[in-house]
Amino acid sequence: MNFAKKIDIPNKKAKFEYAFIDTYLAGMVLTGTEIKSIRLGKVNISDAFCIFKEDGLYVKNLNISKYEQGTHYNHEPLRDRKLLLTKKELKKLASKLTDKGLTIIPTRLYINETGLAKLDIALAKGKKLFDKRDSIKERDVSRDLERG
Repeated sequence: MNFAKKIDIPNKKAKFEYAFIDTYLAGMVLTGTEIKSIRLGKVNISDAFCIFKEDGLYVKNLNISKYEQGTHYNHEPLRDRKLLLTKKELKKLASKLTDKGLTIIPTRLYINETGLAKLDIALAKGKKLFDKRDSIKERDVSRDLERG
């Protein structure tokens, strides 16, 4: 299947708000209208985060807009979606989440070559205000060096 438009939706807010410790690639359990909306690019991942429930890891607040041609079978835009990871990865993430101040956030949503929606997630620690200032300073310095 050839997809005319590459779908790659980054979470720009995440790099600014968090320091990434470890990253993982996860699949998602989606309904038909959800994947159609993702292929149209109607997704907002800036407020999303991941939580553990009894049967696995779920992403919350991942806003996939309703599919316009969907009928009464349309999906709920903010429903919890199960992430597909190996048991080994789930155990590792669950053990690391016991540390104070760590969270799991989605960093990027894209459709791979085979047409499946994939979510890059990161184990992250929230940045303090002075860390954010350092990030801004580094970005400005690198931009000035590129200019001239």
